[in-house]
Amino acid sequence: MPPFGPRPDASATEEVRALPFQWSLLAWAALVGTLTGLAVVAFHELLGLINNGLFGPVVSWAMALVGQGQPEVMPVPVEPLPVDSGTPLRALLQIGLGGLGFLPPPPLPPDPTPPAGGDLPLWLASWPVVLMPALGGLAVGLLRRWSKDLGPGLPSLMAMADGAVQAAPKLPFQRLLAASLSLGSGASLGPEGPSVESGGNIGLWVGSRGGLPPESQKALVAAGVAAGLAAGFKAPIAGVFFAFEGSYSTIPGRPSIRAVLVAAVASALVTQLCLGSDPIFRLPAYEVRSPLELPLYLGLGVLASLVSLALVRLLAAGRSASVQSLLQLLPSWLLPCIGGLCVGLMALAFPQVLGVGYDTIEALLGSGGGIALLTLLGLLLVKLLATALSSATGFVGGGFAPSLFAGAVLGNLYGQVLGDGGLQLPIAEPPAYAMVGMAAVLAGSARAPLTALLLLFELTRDIRIVLPLMAAAGLSAVLVERWQGLADPGLLGPDALEDERRHSLAQISVGEALEPEAPLVLDAETSASEALKQLLEAHGHCLVVERDNWVLGLVTLSDLQRALSSGGPEVPLEECRRSDLLWLPASANLSQLEDQLRPNGLRQLPVFALQDQALPKLPSGLSAAELPLAALQGLASRDGMARALARAQSRA
Repeated sequence: MPPFGPRPDASATEEVRALPFQWSLLAWAALVGTLTGLAVVAFHELLGLINNGLFGPVVSWAMALVGQGQPEVMPVPVEPLPVDSGTPLRALLQIGLGGLGFLPPPPLPPDPTPPAGGDLPLWLASWPVVLMPALGGLAVGLLRRWSKDLGPGLPSLMAMADGAVQAAPKLPFQRLLAASLSLGSGASLGPEGPSVESGGNIGLWVGSRGGLPPESQKALVAAGVAAGLAAGFKAPIAGVFFAFEGSYSTIPGRPSIRAVLVAAVASALVTQLCLGSDPIFRLPAYEVRSPLELPLYLGLGVLASLVSLALVRLLAAGRSASVQSLLQLLPSWLLPCIGGLCVGLMALAFPQVLGVGYDTIEALLGSGGGIALLTLLGLLLVKLLATALSSATGFVGGGFAPSLFAGAVLGNLYGQVLGDGGLQLPIAEPPAYAMVGMAAVLAGSARAPLTALLLLFELTRDIRIVLPLMAAAGLSAVLVERWQGLADPGLLGPDALEDERRHSLAQISVGEALEPEAPLVLDAETSASEALKQLLEAHGHCLVVERDNWVLGLVTLSDLQRALSSGGPEVPLEECRRSDLLWLPASANLSQLEDQLRPNGLRQLPVFALQDQALPKLPSGLSAAELPLAALQGLASRDGMARALARAQSRA
């Protein structure tokens, strides 16, 4: 028989068993996913209501007001007018106006006499397209003036969960209303950005109201992000990966993964119950002609990286201080109206740039290559400009849908050039390249290749598309990161709070974040055991490795422990390095220090005073041969950055 009384280690065993499972966090995550799903459903219903109202009865009334059409006569049911293929631009205009549902096909007149104004050119007859975005912009401007703040973006939410910024999450009523007005009236943005940011705000709001610790609050922010993307695209797997792959970052861990999974499932379930299980847009079956096509998809990945870079930089330029200072010369409430007017003028030639553009994507994916190449190129350029203008002038929306749109146009154009429209190569039809182009541009602009890959895979449910998707999306993301660095370009939209925080960091020199103690510098031939001993005596976390008065790199305490366990105590210090040297010049600021530390998981970074040296492209540094030991100023650290910020606040 077992002995009476509790075992000596019973309490310890119960504590160990209680730690791995955080049922309360999963319950909070389920609540976040459900609320986010309901918010996205309401958002889509309101968006459809505004879009159908503006581009249906309002457009019909406006056209009747000037004598175009006769609304008092009920037209008999007729077949839709065939697309006029006389000119590619005319065909594209009719595809856009009919496929997007912005303008219904004109009814047949009840008598042979055409109505007044019926002989107007097609581009001039579409003049109400100019009016609707301007009206929507006026409504958005007034809403912004009334609400003042639509809520923080994702980078600010993570800073709030960390405690670096005072937590101020907002329930997304005003943000989703502004997004509905923006997209419903034709702003060239996407609905996924507001959905994702609303989910993040709901996650932080629930976490703060529940009194959860910072790590749990960050997990709920990630859960809300996953729920927002899963509900917006009806793609829960892509939502889960985006929560951990997004450039705003979160701390991965088993509790966070569980919370993200639960929230994504809950939001996807709510969306399917309310909106149906049909995908957000239908993609054709992927066709494989030959495995030898893979190099051609790599070429598409290179072009997609250029389009991604153009989209990211145009959005960043629209939010830059110089452009915003120029735009602020106009009344803030009138600015979106003027931006909508400009987008509407672009839509006279290319109506496909209006709104989300999913119907246009489906038309491109179903096209056999009948749209002229120059027309596609013009549509791509105008879409990028319209997206940047919509974002800069204050419309609310994200960049996911524009990136998918641009990728579909680019892929269709690329496929036509390689196929029947150009080189006559025996390749797949242009829609196959359009699908891969969608993933490649999204991967490059959102810095999320896995999310783009899984999103297209979930929409197509075709395993054959995975290989070209991986090749093109991965190459596009790598090239954009090489050219742009890892700093978040804000594809999801502007984040005023984060921009303000980054601006305050940029005002402080990196010299303010230097550790007070001089760094430990050891020769490259020093043994790992001796280096560990000296580092412990100095109470440091890392040391500088040098040879002949030239700095080779940094070695951390964990690097030394790993080298000792695998190579023995006599391993030279030079072989303990795990990566190239990352550094900053003395002219850098704290925002650049943060850009170096965050993606690399570092705590300290060497700072050098060099003459005529350009700032290294973050997060990579120059070769060690250009870093003399005499120029070493010290080590800038996370703790030093916190002390520098505290000193700046005390002086203020």
